[in-house]
Amino acid sequence: MTIERSNPEGLHATPGYHHVTRVQADTMVFLAGQCPLQPSGELAPGGLEGQTTQVIDNILAALTAVGATPDQVVRTVIYVASSERDDLSTVWTQLNESPLAPAFTTASTLLGVAQLGFPGQLVEVDVTAAL
Repeated sequence: MTIERSNPEGLHATPGYHHVTRVQADTMVFLAGQCPLQPSGELAPGGLEGQTTQVIDNILAALTAVGATPDQVVRTVIYVASSERDDLSTVWTQLNESPLAPAFTTASTLLGVAQLGFPGQLVEVDVTAAL
């Protein structure tokens, strides 16, 4: 399996991710959007920070279950239920300061959205990995 990440000439500089991720792999792994739900099914406490921590934990558990690491993530989409740029920045920073950080050096999209699936949910992350 090979993963090549690049930022082609003519595209803007990025804050740590790459514009293009090229993959040759035997197996692709697609995680469902990981929500800030605890194993009990309850929404994680602690607002945006607490929910982001729970999402990180959930992604790491799902990747581990299939024998993948954050370095093998080839695409992420981050959803934050907010129109405030500071909230999006807070989530991006927390993700990039976590053990999951290598996952966000790949092709990534960060979106502010009006609403997510669970009442009170503030963040969700969609992840694709290559093995």
